[in-house]
Amino acid sequence: MSNDEQQPLISHLVELRDRVLRAVLAILILAVALLPFSNDLYLWLSEPLLRHLPESSSMIATEVASPFLAPFKLTLATAMLLAVPLVLYQVWAFVAPGLYQHEKRIVFPLMFASTILFILGIAFAYFVVFPLIFGFLTQAAPEGVAVMTDISSYLDFVLKMFFAFGLAFEVPILTMLLIRTGISTRQSLSEKRPYIIVGAFVFGMLLTPPDVISQTLLALPVWLLFELGLLCSRWFPAKPIAQQTQD
Repeated sequence: MSNDEQQPLISHLVELRDRVLRAVLAILILAVALLPFSNDLYLWLSEPLLRHLPESSSMIATEVASPFLAPFKLTLATAMLLAVPLVLYQVWAFVAPGLYQHEKRIVFPLMFASTILFILGIAFAYFVVFPLIFGFLTQAAPEGVAVMTDISSYLDFVLKMFFAFGLAFEVPILTMLLIRTGISTRQSLSEKRPYIIVGAFVFGMLLTPPDVISQTLLALPVWLLFELGLLCSRWFPAKPIAQQTQD
């Protein structure tokens, strides 16, 4: 590789390093700022479960460091979520110079929409799914069994559910990208609707607890969001074949 070819590569790597460091620094600053409120954050997160626990029950910590590590882990996850707009801006600033003008008009709105949809998925899980799941699970406990959930296990469960529902709410973006890039068509995806519905329930079965309520509450939004993606794809038609070849 000649020196002329190495210079642009090195400059791109330096820029990538700087943007990654800015993103990491933003997450660390937010984490430090939120650290004094870590216990309050955990209390807010555990409210859907605490609301349904019997008066004689409470959450417990089965490991020595859990009372500190669980809230700290939640604080770090919250900082990462709050830093998503800045992280996406760094990604956009890095890739935008290499995009065509028509690609810029598509990529930025999709990045923005995907962020909003992911947050909406988390909100749906917290405000709609959790009350139903925890209400069902606490009532389903056999007589004589005290429901006392470990705080670390609860946090792992909640973060997994947040990720599952946030990912599920990205279905409209995936649908539009499949059609926009020409990988599939609206007609083809419409014909595959029965398989997609079955796949949505399989997705819900794999990523949620083994109860019908949570599986259905994940599968139904996936299906409805798929339909939304098909509808929105009318405004984002597939690129002409000639344009795909030229790109």
